[in-house]
Amino acid sequence: MEISLAAEKIAHLGPIPITNSMATSWIATAILIVLGYFAARNLKSIPRGIQNVFEMIVEMLFGMINSIFNNKDETKRYFPYLATVFLFIITNNWLGIFPGVGSIGFHEHGIFVPIFRSGNADLNTTLALAILTIILVQVYGIVAIGFGSYSSKFFNFKSPVLFFVGILELMSEFSRIISFSFRLFGNIFAGEVLLGVITMLLPYVGPVPFYMLELFVGFIQALVFMMLASVFIKLAITSHDAHADEPAIA
Repeated sequence: MEISLAAEKIAHLGPIPITNSMATSWIATAILIVLGYFAARNLKSIPRGIQNVFEMIVEMLFGMINSIFNNKDETKRYFPYLATVFLFIITNNWLGIFPGVGSIGFHEHGIFVPIFRSGNADLNTTLALAILTIILVQVYGIVAIGFGSYSSKFFNFKSPVLFFVGILELMSEFSRIISFSFRLFGNIFAGEVLLGVITMLLPYVGPVPFYMLELFVGFIQALVFMMLASVFIKLAITSHDAHADEPAIA
């Protein structure tokens, strides 16, 4: 059994290398687009079939996100991105344990190269999601409370203490990128390795309970990513002056 931390290259699109994790991410995207199309193609007031399933998912995610914002208007504003990132992550996670993913491939220079690999088992994918999310957090914060008010969170020259606190806040934004990306990558990659080891030791029957575990882990990791992103957006769009005006709690 060979374990590769980096995603393997399976093709090239001109000068751009195509990796197996990239291919799986494209499939996850295509699945969501196709399902979304069929769910919204013929909307009915009394939903049935795939429309009903999607409405249940949307209602569940909306309720979870609204529990963070406690404001339906704000929830509606940020829901599209938060729900999209949840669906993309969970689809990518569950595709990683689909039969054939990680086991069907070819040999190159004596090394087995799987054609497909979980997109989130590649640090490049999770890092891209983390960077995009943190950038949007900053954009949402600036749009909501203004550039001057938002930037004062990081650059406050009123006193040495506030300046030092601002630097710590700035560092915390970068640490969130690391936390977001490595948490998701670490859990999915570890699950991929675990399934590979169990399959070699106890083929057929042995991996079954671990597949169920990975289904649960895949859901939890998508949920954690979405909820943390919601919390960060909520903190960003809340005026820091409002926090300063609040009475101190003894």
